[in-house]
Amino acid sequence: MVLTKGDDFPLHQTPEPVAYAGTNRNFYDRYFFNGYAPDGTGFFAVALGIYPHLNVADAHFSAIRDGVQHNVHASRELNMERFDLQVGPIRIEIIEPLQQLRVVVDGEGLKADLTFTGRAFPIEEPRFIHRIGPRTFMDYTRLTQNGHYAGWIEIDGVRQDCAPGTAGTRDRSWGVRPVGSRDEQPHGHGVIPGFFWQWTPLNFADRSVFFHINADAGGHAWNTRAVIAPDGSGGEGHYETPAAQMASPLMPGTRWPDGGTITVETPDGPDTITFEPLGRFQMRGLGYTHPKWGHGLYHGKQVVEREDFGLAQCDPRTMDNYHVQFVSRVRSERYGEGMGVFEQLIIGPYKPLGLKEFMDVG
Repeated sequence: MVLTKGDDFPLHQTPEPVAYAGTNRNFYDRYFFNGYAPDGTGFFAVALGIYPHLNVADAHFSAIRDGVQHNVHASRELNMERFDLQVGPIRIEIIEPLQQLRVVVDGEGLKADLTFTGRAFPIEEPRFIHRIGPRTFMDYTRLTQNGHYAGWIEIDGVRQDCAPGTAGTRDRSWGVRPVGSRDEQPHGHGVIPGFFWQWTPLNFADRSVFFHINADAGGHAWNTRAVIAPDGSGGEGHYETPAAQMASPLMPGTRWPDGGTITVETPDGPDTITFEPLGRFQMRGLGYTHPKWGHGLYHGKQVVEREDFGLAQCDPRTMDNYHVQFVSRVRSERYGEGMGVFEQLIIGPYKPLGLKEFMDVG
């Protein structure tokens, strides 16, 4: 057994010390943030993950300027101390739980000091449980919260303050996902893993609107919901409904969304929300589908690396570029104009969009 700082807090869920998270080697605990100015510029994002049974913690910071996505990746040995929220040059501070958090970055020519303040109490998304054949692919819980940012970002000595009204989303998820080294064990004859995901946290003048869907290759949703959270509301003030649908075509030659329309029931009746994409962010900047910096991979005691790439040069036909977020202007028939993000990841066939093979593009 190993005692750590967490054991002095009333957080235990099992008879074991906090250092142990059940028995599944794929258990993880992750923070995620994104933000953007009111006109959709100045996009940035942060991720920090802890993998107790892999003895790894990793973190990533990305910011876009002038068509270039600047990223810093960091990884270290966890040493079973889950309360240490610093990985290399990236640190997260919890100022007020479920309301205010701070991100500090200082390394590899990238610096930032960003404080996130929530607009309402976080939403708790339905538990994500999905199996491919007999094998558990996902089993996790996630909270999501929209908010505003104050602070600044510096890239290679050029500092820019967050524009007034800079907004975005943060989430926290924990449970089981594919992390660390790839599982090479076959799923079985004729079993083709597939994954379809859309997520749209939206900021309107006086409320947040959230929608997500996970579906199988045939288009059948196995986890989906929409939530409307008025500013300042507690959990009891959220309006939740499964009566929401997204219609979104693919950009030609890609697996990226080309805008879209959500139809959703609201407390005031049906609503239609349309998306106008303004800019693209590649999620591999945060380790998602990254061939080298994938989540939970072991790099050594502590390793930090800078990576820059031009967004126009990203090949949409390669799997590490499938996962994207588009900062978008959104228009609601009931709530007016707002800003938000449209995230999409499609792996494998997806019948509703005509993707028949594992790496088809639209």
